[in-house]
Amino acid sequence: MAEKRQLEFFLLRYVPDAVKGEFVNIGLLTVENGADGPELAGVRFTKDWGRLLCLDPQADVELLDKLQVEMQREIGQPGDRVALLRRMQDSFSNVIQLSPVLSALTAESAAEEIETLARTLLETPKVRRVREPAGRQKILDTMRDEFDKAGVLTSLVEVPVEPYTKTGDPFSFDFGYRVRDEMKLFHAVSMRGSVDAAVMLAARYPRIAQDMARMMKTSPLLTAVVEAELDRGRSEVGFALEMMAESGVRVATTGEMAGIADVARVELGV
Repeated sequence: MAEKRQLEFFLLRYVPDAVKGEFVNIGLLTVENGADGPELAGVRFTKDWGRLLCLDPQADVELLDKLQVEMQREIGQPGDRVALLRRMQDSFSNVIQLSPVLSALTAESAAEEIETLARTLLETPKVRRVREPAGRQKILDTMRDEFDKAGVLTSLVEVPVEPYTKTGDPFSFDFGYRVRDEMKLFHAVSMRGSVDAAVMLAARYPRIAQDMARMMKTSPLLTAVVEAELDRGRSEVGFALEMMAESGVRVATTGEMAGIADVARVELGV
């Protein structure tokens, strides 16, 4: 079996209105260490501007095509990665923003992994789309109902990550409780329409867990709860599930929530 290696990547997000914060992923940059330091290993832009034009009908697609050509010229050239990415953002007045650095373990070549990531994160799957917020809300309702049936809902708390990241971070884990030296965390993650939330959770969790363990003197254990009817045959779903497993995130389905709630009842002594 080929030895896996780590590849870093950034998603390029088109954000036409900074106040609303709505975005669509339009591109992917991959970075790996070359002989002279970090270098751009690949650039892929979406092949279908439909999602972008739905968000912003006035988007300058021709200019974005030129950006892709300009970025491709940088492939394999050693230099200051941070300066390159900042220059790109500045040229678009922050309409294009970068995701936090993400990583993936792969046994494939860089070129093959880039194509896999691009298909997963940039292209529209050929399935009926379901809005992610509705999917997440359905999971959240199931979690709340099962915790309530077990009589533990009022003993659970929402867990903001701001104390362990940066001031103003709006993200919170949906439910949590502490038992002995462990902090049990539970978060609803819908992957029926998009795997973006799962990928971002996998990317952020290791650092959050590290700082939470240090500051709270406890071991955080995160369970991401996903749809019971999730199509695990979809390549993007498999990718997201693997990323979460590698990041120490346990994955459970809504069908397992009754058992999870029952464990919480026993541990909390309710």
